[in-house]
Amino acid sequence: MKTPLLAIFASSLIALSNSALAAETPFAIAIHGGAGTIEKARFTPAQEKQYRAKLTQAVETGYKVLQQGGESLDAVTAAITVLEQSPYFNAGRGAVYTYDGGHELDASIMDGRNREAGAVAGVKHIESPIKLARLVMDNSVHVMLSGQGAEEFAKEQGVELIENNLFDTEPRYKALLKAKQKLNKAKVTNKEYQAAHNALPNSYKMGTVGAVALDKNGNLAAGTSTGGMTAKRYGRVGDAPVIGAGTFAENESCAVSATGHGEYFIRYNVASDICARVKYQNKTIEQAGDEVINQVLAPIGGTGGVIIVDTKGNISLPFNTSGMYRASKSNTQATYVGIFNDE
Repeated sequence: MKTPLLAIFASSLIALSNSALAAETPFAIAIHGGAGTIEKARFTPAQEKQYRAKLTQAVETGYKVLQQGGESLDAVTAAITVLEQSPYFNAGRGAVYTYDGGHELDASIMDGRNREAGAVAGVKHIESPIKLARLVMDNSVHVMLSGQGAEEFAKEQGVELIENNLFDTEPRYKALLKAKQKLNKAKVTNKEYQAAHNALPNSYKMGTVGAVALDKNGNLAAGTSTGGMTAKRYGRVGDAPVIGAGTFAENESCAVSATGHGEYFIRYNVASDICARVKYQNKTIEQAGDEVINQVLAPIGGTGGVIIVDTKGNISLPFNTSGMYRASKSNTQATYVGIFNDE
């Protein structure tokens, strides 16, 4: 009788051990919908509820992919697609207007396993830029495609092009008119135009969506999508499609997606700088994120924020503005949704 009992006991211990290991396997996701002058007084209760509901939908959509054993790349793509389809955020359907009254969209995605990446910039007829960025990563020898060339690639991949005016929304158009009114008070010389543009409130210069995720296999991924800045000109490209600036992921450190005044994030290589501090200085993502966002960027006028996840499933959401649309969830953390800086 002893042998069967011992065998049963040993088998039970193994099952319990495997169950415990499975329970300890971390997986996590964080998303953002842009940072900037986001103050509670500007929201009606109904508006705030709508934003929170959409953030919740996005993070839950990505989390479900991870929970079912899916890859971090798929979770990131799924979450960002939800935000691109919403008019509330400056990406996809809610993209801001260029100075000429159109829409030019950017996006990028990165795989933490091998630093594979894909990006598109200045596309005008792509419903989901993040999905096209993923196709660039998976099916192209290049990392970044832009404008007409990116759309030619999209057609070859079977992506249907849409009319640019499908991105039109009344609130974004009103923002364009206000921005142009301010800009047109300046003279037409490039130098004075730049000065006038720099003087615009940050709300005209910011707005992005993004996601970072860790899957059950320990792989990180990051993605970012944006309509850029209101009244941008000359084919301006921000940090969102720039690997290392607005998006970065590697399994040896962390995954980052950024939102803010893109020129600063490009100049200071924000996303990869944060991961480098984690990798080479053994800092936590909380320490690294705080240093870059609040100690490097803030003193020079670089406004915005980032979302970060590391290989242990830790999440950090630092920003130096009055608010950032954000949400997160992990196997050890319940769904969190925030908008303002006091929550």
